[in-house]
Parts: sequence; structure tokens; C-alpha cells
Amino acid sequence: MRAKRPAARILLVDGAGRVLLFRFTPDDRPPFWCTPGGALDPGESYAAAARRELLEETGIDTDPGPEIARRQVSFTTIEGVPVDADERYFLVRVGDTVIDTARHTALEQRVMTRWRWFTLAELAAHDEPYFPEDLAEILAQTEARA
Repeated sequence: MRAKRPAARILLVDGAGRVLLFRFTPDDRPPFWCTPGGALDPGESYAAAARRELLEETGIDTDPGPEIARRQVSFTTIEGVPVDADERYFLVRVGDTVIDTARHTALEQRVMTRWRWFTLAELAAHDEPYFPEDLAEILAQTEARA
């Protein structure tokens, strides 16, 4: 049986229109890249979780703004737990591209080995998987609405 996993994810975009992704290197599968974010704590709202995760994973403390996208997907977490995830996405624009990982958990320190700012063209040409798979489309739709 799969566990329910509500999660907040952040589309962190810099002044040049690049999006931040972290590279995960789990023991049980090939490396992949993912947006900052994670599971909600009990009783936590999606927006509160987005703000908390943004601070914990990047060192940036700011209001995540409104939810801009939602994705429901099944996968196995880094800890090996099969989940049905309800992911809500928040767009955060930043001018500064300095990332502070000092608040990463021990697991994050072990498996989130690198981070990088990607342009849409770099995403399209990238040779490792990234999530969400439709990240470029979500970003393009967001830009079209801006």
C-alpha cells in the first residue's frame, strides 16, 4: 500500500530566468534532478511547507506566493517508501543566486550532492532525468501568464 504524501515544491527562478534544481544520488537508482521542496509536516499548509522547505534547502526565507501548479504522481521516496504524492508548486523569483545548504538534514547532505541553475534550453539538452518531467512547460506557462 502506498502512503499519501502531500508535498510543496518550489520553482525557484533567478533574474536570468534560470530554475534551480538539486541533483540527487540515491543508492537504489540512477541520479536525478529535482526542484527544492518536500513533504508537509502534520497540520502544515502547502504554503507554510513551501516557505519552510525553501529556507531549509536553499537558505532563502521569503513568502512563496500563491500555488501555481499541482501534480499527482506515484513514486518511491529516497527512503524507499512507495507514495502517492499530491505536489503543489510555488513560484519564487530571486535576484541572488547564492544557495545556503547549512540547514540540510543528514540524508539531504548525503543524497543532494549538487545544485545548479538551468535555462530552459539547458533543461531540454540535459542528459539526466529531472522532476517534474514537465518542468519546462510549467515554467513556460508561468511566464506566459506574467
